[in-house]
Amino acid sequence: MSGPEIVLAALLGLLLLAAGAAYNGLIRRRNRVDATWSDVDVLLRRRHDLVPNLVTSVRGYAGHESAAMRQTAELRAAAVSAQGPASAANAESALTAGVKALLATAEAYPALKASRAFVELQDQLAATEDGIEHARQFYNDAVFGYNNAVQTLPRSLVAAALGFRPREFFRAQGGERLATPVRL
Repeated sequence: MSGPEIVLAALLGLLLLAAGAAYNGLIRRRNRVDATWSDVDVLLRRRHDLVPNLVTSVRGYAGHESAAMRQTAELRAAAVSAQGPASAANAESALTAGVKALLATAEAYPALKASRAFVELQDQLAATEDGIEHARQFYNDAVFGYNNAVQTLPRSLVAAALGFRPREFFRAQGGERLATPVRL
């Protein structure tokens, strides 16, 4: 091998090493996004499991408030079947509004508010909501890092060639951005 051939082979080797490192970095970031979405999904499922218990608790004291309970059950079903961060964000926002309406209905019943089971359920729901918020933040941080890697040079060249696409953020919808008044 002559001098120019050795230099060309070395450059080609370095280029392949850089492309491999970029690919491995993209894979690690994509896996991080998938893992953090799984964390969000687990908490959303926990929330979905708590909502029927909330509806049942309120039904025991306020059976005639069936419209709010039915709507909350329908919103839960829509949230359970939502696919992807954008769809889930919309469905979860609607479910949040439904749960807030159901809790507002519960405020009219002092016996319900005094029920130990109802208070424990509210506490579990509040803890789950906090967990969802933290998990959503971690997910969005992972998406931010991944999207930056996919969209900036030199990784964007490898990403485009190998089919890596930007991911969606899990954004709070209109009603979730407002503070929720809580009256106990």
